[in-house]
Amino acid sequence: MLTLTDNASTIVKTLTTQAVDSAEGGLRISSPDPATSSFAVTVAPAPETADQVIVDGDARVFVDESASAALDDKVLDAQLDDQGAVHFQLGLQSPA
Repeated sequence: MLTLTDNASTIVKTLTTQAVDSAEGGLRISSPDPATSSFAVTVAPAPETADQVIVDGDARVFVDESASAALDDKVLDAQLDDQGAVHFQLGLQSPA
């Protein structure tokens, strides 16, 4: 299952709180084309029916069906650049 770094958790919670007036809101990761490794990231008011819901503290991430297999062994990190823009990165989870 996708995991989040502390930075990603904080940024996801901040983005969600600013964009959605709902405790059910979260960051949604989807794959428009399952044959590629590109992902779309949006803030959503609630998960869609088939989404995998990942809760990390107060942060909620929704992963659509087509992206969940590709992200199963990944960790999501996030950083703010000098202009305040968010950049997400995926990495491999450390072996247990």
